[in-house]
Amino acid sequence: MSKIVATLIAGLFATSAFAQTAATQATTPAAKAEAQEAKDVAKADAKVQKAQAEAKADVADAKADAAKTKAKAEKKATKKKAEAKADAAEHKAEHKADSAEHKADTTAAASK
Repeated sequence: MSKIVATLIAGLFATSAFAQTAATQATTPAAKAEAQEAKDVAKADAKVQKAQAEAKADVADAKADAAKTKAKAEKKATKKKAEAKADAAEHKAEHKADSAEHKADTTAAASK
């Protein structure tokens, strides 16, 4: 009887050792798959963050360019306004001088 009990106990130990080995082998690919999935997710997140950072940088560059272009356009418009005012003042002065000259000619002709 002790041989039967010894055989049963040996069988249980063998079964438990085999079961642990199989379970370890079965979980190893699952663990690898989970690790790979986590790694892939981390890579995807990094790519998204990089793309967002690049997009923010592009937006900042675009805003800077727009501000520069706007300032340039405003400067150009201000210069043209000043030139137009100067031309208008010059035209007005010429017109005033012509009017005065015409008035002087008309007065001189009328007094003769």
